[in-house]
Amino acid sequence: MINLKLRRREIDFLLYDLLKVDQVCAHPRYAMHDREVFDATLDVAIKVADEHFANHAAKVDAEEPHFDGERVHLIPEVKQGIDAYVAAGFMGTGFDLDDGGSQLPYAVAQGLAWVFAAANVGTAAYPFLTMAAANLIRAHGSPEQKARYLAPMIEGRWFGTMCLSEPQAGSSLGDIRTRAEATEHGYYRISGSKMWISGGEHELSENIIHLVLAKIPGGPAGSRGISLFIVPKRRINDDGSVAERNNVSLVGLNHKMGYRGTTNTLLNFGEAGECRGWLIGEVNHGLACMFHMMNEARIGVGLNAAVLGHTAYLHSLDYALGRPQGRKTGERDPTTPQVMIAEHPDVRRMLLVQKAFSEGALSLCLHGAALVDRLATAADDSEHAELNLELEILTPIIKAWPAHYGLEANYWGLQVLGGYGYTRDYPLERIYRDNRLNPIHEGTNGIQAADLLGRKVMMQNGAAFKLLMARIAATIDEASGEAELNEFTAALKAASERVVKTTMTLAAAGARGETDRMLANAWVYMELLGGLVIGWMWLRQMLCIARIASPSEADLDYFKGKRQAARYYYRWELPKLERHAVLLESLDDTLLMTDATQL
Repeated sequence: MINLKLRRREIDFLLYDLLKVDQVCAHPRYAMHDREVFDATLDVAIKVADEHFANHAAKVDAEEPHFDGERVHLIPEVKQGIDAYVAAGFMGTGFDLDDGGSQLPYAVAQGLAWVFAAANVGTAAYPFLTMAAANLIRAHGSPEQKARYLAPMIEGRWFGTMCLSEPQAGSSLGDIRTRAEATEHGYYRISGSKMWISGGEHELSENIIHLVLAKIPGGPAGSRGISLFIVPKRRINDDGSVAERNNVSLVGLNHKMGYRGTTNTLLNFGEAGECRGWLIGEVNHGLACMFHMMNEARIGVGLNAAVLGHTAYLHSLDYALGRPQGRKTGERDPTTPQVMIAEHPDVRRMLLVQKAFSEGALSLCLHGAALVDRLATAADDSEHAELNLELEILTPIIKAWPAHYGLEANYWGLQVLGGYGYTRDYPLERIYRDNRLNPIHEGTNGIQAADLLGRKVMMQNGAAFKLLMARIAATIDEASGEAELNEFTAALKAASERVVKTTMTLAAAGARGETDRMLANAWVYMELLGGLVIGWMWLRQMLCIARIASPSEADLDYFKGKRQAARYYYRWELPKLERHAVLLESLDDTLLMTDATQL
């Protein structure tokens, strides 16, 4: 392999040993597949990612896209990589057979996404966005819209974007100004500007299908008046062929610290003539439709962050195992051989924190993906409702916790390399810059935290929160039968009880009308509940390992490493939740009482 840092055993362990995704093949929806199919698809993905994505990850970062006033230029390797991805059929892996896809389970599709993100997250973003856009059209589009747009997108001939933010309105979507005026021809005239549009302009595909939030004049104020429109870069003839441009104009490219291979754009709609858009879903229900794509993207962002944390860990591990420096503590003789830096306890600490954060986060992200599969195969409405509640409360955690702690893992990865860490001789500094965007992507981490505490935890009288706590309690009960896990079960049970107490305190404040105090420290609550969930993920992994009766010789060290990472998390990280709980239960008002003019 060229430069792809990937531990295939980690993918297999999470997909098969822990999540048992191959068992979903017993359901008629996935009966055409088996583990052999999944393994073969992963093998092809690794080959394509290594040869056509990892080969230009550093180059596309150094030679980022540029706009000459007429067209956007990317290095040729990006197009070659995308073409190889499309030719191998990966664009359709998660789509139904009836739509021209492979109908793979979503968890397997996310395993494939892991491979390409590890290789080159900037190039991988183009198909990632397109698949999310196509999924939205599949879920909310009319039969005519599905017939027109799905096949070209799944075939990789057309790409897609999501156009939400504007120069004056980032996360405050109720303040967008883009307008959509109805015409007698069945389409709307779109006018306005959209900012931070990833993949908004390029020549990697025949067309780009923009999904644009806009307001129809006369509609309700704020977010209630938002509708969603399909706005193609180029108009489409009745026979499906691509026609003239649709007056979607590139104003300029945003130059980012990371994800440099992905164009990020400011677009004007209708600046140079009529820009046509077609309503998708119902009038004034655009935000609800867009959340379908945003929630899928949030799972993807969390996965990307976890993957970048893990691939950087593997790079730093290789370095630590091969870099001689210093001698063991107490060894005074300078003529004795140096030891590899992995022998030093503090370097082991830096490696363990990376492993604990990234592998815990990967487990959470794939657990979320497996919930999507279980939703698709639920036996009845009751099971479907429960699974949906679990996914609802976990989605903001899946996005925000890996985005924050995957970057924290990258911090320690850089530190392992010392001076080499911040040079371009090694990929750690690039991976760090790439990952720094993820706490902002698809709704900032602060917004995810407010959504978690203000909406998801409190919705339906706490139904989702109670279900999540019951799921964690069930794992604790199950693991209680394994004596070697007693340390973990006792610690997680105590942490769970503290989280419940803290949540009740915050809920009571909200019930008294003290919403500002309840939400003022929402990020700390994200760390609290997210940290508990990661502890749950590690206990599930330990329980899985404990029940593997005859591990192979190759797996013995792998499982020992897993146990040490879990031990580190439970002894070093889980106890930090107590401090978060104390702060939250005090309803600390420091942030509320700080006048912005004093800062």
